[in-house]
Amino acid sequence: MLSNDKKKLCVVLLNYRTPELVIDCLSSLLPELSDIDAQVVVVDNNSEDDSIALISQWLVTEEYANLVKVLDSGYNGGFASGNNFGIRHIEADYYLLLNSDTLLRRNAISEMLNAMQADESLGLLGPRLEWPDSQPQESCFRYHRPLSEFIASSGTGIFLRLFPKYEVAYRVSDVAGEYEWVSFACVLIRSKVFFDVGLLDDKFFMYFEDVEFCFRAKKAGWIIRNHPAARVVHLRGGSSPVKANAIARKRQARYYYESRTRYYYKVFGRFGLFAANLLWTAGWLFSRLRSLLQRSFHSPACELEWKDIWTNFLSPERAYIHPKDY
Repeated sequence: MLSNDKKKLCVVLLNYRTPELVIDCLSSLLPELSDIDAQVVVVDNNSEDDSIALISQWLVTEEYANLVKVLDSGYNGGFASGNNFGIRHIEADYYLLLNSDTLLRRNAISEMLNAMQADESLGLLGPRLEWPDSQPQESCFRYHRPLSEFIASSGTGIFLRLFPKYEVAYRVSDVAGEYEWVSFACVLIRSKVFFDVGLLDDKFFMYFEDVEFCFRAKKAGWIIRNHPAARVVHLRGGSSPVKANAIARKRQARYYYESRTRYYYKVFGRFGLFAANLLWTAGWLFSRLRSLLQRSFHSPACELEWKDIWTNFLSPERAYIHPKDY
């Protein structure tokens, strides 16, 4: 249910069994909101632990506790579902979606709001994401396309040099620019975008929902921009094991491939999904051959990924299987 008191900014902070990260994030966030008509909504995605009690107890002693509402979604429906739950509860001009594993640098919020208010064509705005030592992270991207799959699974630089426009991640830049999508670890969204294209697709449990939402927003004419003057630390992996599994080449959770399938089907159709899988397989076979000829080379594919990419291929809109049911 929407609040009757419309705010300038609503910050949606999703928690799933990461209360310590949430408290650290709030510690950096709340002082930045002292002069802004804002409301923070901490959505607990049915953690079934002491998250709500720990966060609420911490808020009792904080100066800006009145800015925060802690809500229990009652069900862990994933990233999109949890954020939609928070968005629906507060009416605002702008919504900042924020991962629990983030820390706000000074003036990050005001920088983003000022940039958004200065250009009515802006629909989404992302900050510069960085590590705690201030080294930048890649946070601006092209859409995942079928040929991008070949480049990624082959792990071979010559293909990247031949097809540079199909590399998903852009190199980090200190200059503001427009992109096809930006990381949803921290993103400011104009409320009018939701009126135009709807909320996040909660049939994605986790991953690819941000790319698909940006695809809809750009299709509707909204500009997506990165604003590096606003800086946010992203601890990466604090709320999900997917990136760590990719680095270690461990098998990914089923929901990752369910989301991948849904994304390719929604954006590129059944033929695009088929092409993405075939090109991934071709790149993987090339990497396997290369690893036999060059012992120092290892395929970037995760364990059993050759099989997992076909998850839900015959029924790409089928509902995801909840992780608790694996």
